[in-house]
Amino acid sequence: MLSEKLKNHNIILASGSPRRHHFFKEMGIDFAIEVKEINEIYPEHLKGAEITDYLSKLKAAAFSDLSNKDIVITSDTIVWQNEKAIEKPKDFEDAFKMLKSFSGGMHEVFTSVSFTGKNFQKTIHDSTKVWFNTLKDEEITYYLNTCNPYDKAGSYGIQEWIGYIGIHKIEGSYFNVMGLPTHLVYKTLMEIANS
Repeated sequence: MLSEKLKNHNIILASGSPRRHHFFKEMGIDFAIEVKEINEIYPEHLKGAEITDYLSKLKAAAFSDLSNKDIVITSDTIVWQNEKAIEKPKDFEDAFKMLKSFSGGMHEVFTSVSFTGKNFQKTIHDSTKVWFNTLKDEEITYYLNTCNPYDKAGSYGIQEWIGYIGIHKIEGSYFNVMGLPTHLVYKTLMEIANS
């Protein structure tokens, strides 16, 4: 249905994330993958979704020669806790500290997605609140050793073992925590296709 509406567009997904690739396939969207390396630095005064909005637009700025048919889709996800952005961990110790800080509490996950064409740009974002049970040190260690979540903001994947045993409540989109607010991506692409 959506792929039919987008048949006159080239969708370029600028993400190396296997989870995002999977979402686009499952939503029936034809797309090409093209990732451009950028330095993901943002102004320090930005908070929450302002950070992910800024970074998804920054990633889009790396694409300059777009045709009238091209739509580049860029996105960024952060975990937000105690007024601070928690990004991808550097190593085991860093990841352990992150998960320990989530234990028994709530944090938010923000994802922004930018849709960029030759003559337009639209950026959307979503936030989800996530509550963790109190985690034992050995549970955190087991998870880090078996799932290696070092490519994930906040050091965890909600769809993995830690999500099964550790998360007791979420408020908002589950898929947003995985890195893409699929309902908003679908809605926005429909609007673009119909405009």
